[in-house]
Amino acid sequence: MYPPIEPYETGKLKVSDIHTLYYEISGNKEGRPVVFLHGGPGGGCDPQDRQFFDPTKYKIVLFDQRGSGKSTPTASLEENTTWDLVKDIERIREHLGIDKWHVFGGSWGSTLSLAYAQTHPDRVLTLVLRGIFTLRKSELRFFYQEGTSHLFPDAWEEYIAPIPEAERHDMMLAYHAQLNSVDDETRIRAATAWSKWEMATSKLYVDPEYLARAEKDEWANAFARIENHYFVNDGFMREGQLLEKQEIDKIRHIPCTVVQGRYDVVCPARTAHDLHKVWPEITFHIVPDAGHSAREPGIAKLLVQATDSYAHI
Repeated sequence: MYPPIEPYETGKLKVSDIHTLYYEISGNKEGRPVVFLHGGPGGGCDPQDRQFFDPTKYKIVLFDQRGSGKSTPTASLEENTTWDLVKDIERIREHLGIDKWHVFGGSWGSTLSLAYAQTHPDRVLTLVLRGIFTLRKSELRFFYQEGTSHLFPDAWEEYIAPIPEAERHDMMLAYHAQLNSVDDETRIRAATAWSKWEMATSKLYVDPEYLARAEKDEWANAFARIENHYFVNDGFMREGQLLEKQEIDKIRHIPCTVVQGRYDVVCPARTAHDLHKVWPEITFHIVPDAGHSAREPGIAKLLVQATDSYAHI
């Protein structure tokens, strides 16, 4: 990854009567524009996210999606759907006077990247995607109900602890009630447990720094509430929509690199494999010694290689 850099411009963009988004630009003012789409949904951006791109070649645009990070109001679920976010990406592009740009996203960011590209294929130069996630019921069930639980039984015990035993047959729905509770203590306890589950399972080796993020109440509240809101609503999409041939055909001409950790238990490799089957033209990498996180060494290396290879487009 490239050395840390600071943005040369930051701003706020009002995108609705309710929501105002934080955005920032770093790198080369005259460089090739790229937009970074963060995960979650609800995760917000991190300064390290700038480091996937050569700052001498790219004009790097980061923004916090609705309710996330420095965008306001924090943790808001109103007017917060996949298609609201797709429209926001266009609003930011137009606000910055960018004609076309590269699109980079991992995990939920890969979902949003695909949704955006399939809606506005004429605005996308290339796609770099990591940890493919399409919000199919089987994907959500594997992580939040039964699947990853068999690999991380210790962390699973902490995840199910806030939920009464009688409600554990549908963990996402049970969490939905607690994450929307009027009682602050109930909501924050649920948000911490929900967030800790993902942080504990994101890397091949559990990272204490990741776990510590879940202890930050404001971050966990936004992350958990927004994630759960999207997941109980199936991402506001048809089942398997992003993988439909008719949708892939809209973007088949766009150069695309996919990087997937073999032992990703948050967004298992099956989804990346299914994307590759319907879109064999992509450059597809399976990293043999990696989990979910973009910070896994093997994943980060290939992501940077991909952005380097597309910098001339």
